[in-house]
Amino acid sequence: MEFIKTNMKLDAKGLACPMPIVKTRKAMKDLDNGQVIEVQATDKGSKADIKAWAESTGNQYLGTIENGEVLLHYLRKSSDENTIEKRFENVISNDQLSQKLQNENIIVLDVREEAEYVFNHIPNAVSIPLGELENRMTELNKENEIYIVCRTGNRSDLAAQLLVSSGFTNVFNVIPGMTEWSGQTAIIKG
Repeated sequence: MEFIKTNMKLDAKGLACPMPIVKTRKAMKDLDNGQVIEVQATDKGSKADIKAWAESTGNQYLGTIENGEVLLHYLRKSSDENTIEKRFENVISNDQLSQKLQNENIIVLDVREEAEYVFNHIPNAVSIPLGELENRMTELNKENEIYIVCRTGNRSDLAAQLLVSSGFTNVFNVIPGMTEWSGQTAIIKG
């Protein structure tokens, strides 16, 4: 039963981050201002990702409905034609982070989903998925340098913006993230 009127439906089922956002960004260009899109996704992390992306672009995140394994995300295109997606300015490369890991006062914050973290992460990285970050910020010390990683640099960009807007000042987005990380990694053994 369809009870939310939409102007477009986007099938992003079976796709992992960052593809639901990439496809949503492209589809939004075809919508007129004020129109609503339904994004169908199966990636559990897409709920936090799409909400954060919408907020960073000025588009309106209306909400998400869980329909079995499928998440139905609803977004309204911003009526401001000059909306530009904000990108976090403080970025460092994977190689720069690898060199900084010798410093005891830094925090590596991994904002990927728990399943991604378990199978491959930077040793001693703190795992707080992007969708939980807003409620778990108190676990982080604002005095430390915080280097945020995700799979490709998209979720970490959104996380960096969130931390800075909450008063954190020493925040860096690590690009390109774990997809090209060549440093030491760890896994969690059951």
